[in-house]
Amino acid sequence: MKLSGLVFSDIDIEKKSVLSDGFMKLWRYRLRHRLFNGKTSELLEREVIVRPPSVGVMLYDPVKTAVILVEQFRIGPFISEDDPWLLEVVAGISDPGESLDGTAYREVLEETNCQLIQLIPIMDFYMTPGGSNERMKLYCGIADASDAEGVFGVEKEGEDIKVHVIPLDEAYSMVEDGRIANASTVIAIQWLKLNHREITTHVKI
Repeated sequence: MKLSGLVFSDIDIEKKSVLSDGFMKLWRYRLRHRLFNGKTSELLEREVIVRPPSVGVMLYDPVKTAVILVEQFRIGPFISEDDPWLLEVVAGISDPGESLDGTAYREVLEETNCQLIQLIPIMDFYMTPGGSNERMKLYCGIADASDAEGVFGVEKEGEDIKVHVIPLDEAYSMVEDGRIANASTVIAIQWLKLNHREITTHVKI
């Protein structure tokens, strides 16, 4: 819902520069925009990480009332001197021309070797809008956790991903005490805590 009435034409881009064109693309903008008081801002310089749309998939087994999470090394917490091996939902960025549903199915297979039975959209959101354009589509993926174990990932991408099956109540406790601190995973577990009974009623494995 728009409250301010400000629109794209209220932004004046003076210059855009590409600082890095690697895995993480980094652009710099010099721009001005209209202020809420009707005036125009000073010249602003903003750097932004540019990424394709991404997906996150909370895998859920309604028979076992358990989630399937993945554990892997993440550079961000490491730099902050925090535990860099995070428990997360399956996640990844889309390939050119690939639908987000297609990305979800591909990433689940690559990271867990599980077969999705059903894909339920949860919500879309920007990951870090103050510094990136990445927008994630978050799903709940129905799966059978009976054989969900092992270490997977795409070797050429340096992935080393361990699969964990965790009871939903335990996963929720891990959110509450901070053991799970990844935003998309927190959102997905909280959503699932609110909706798992309805899912169990309507989904069959």
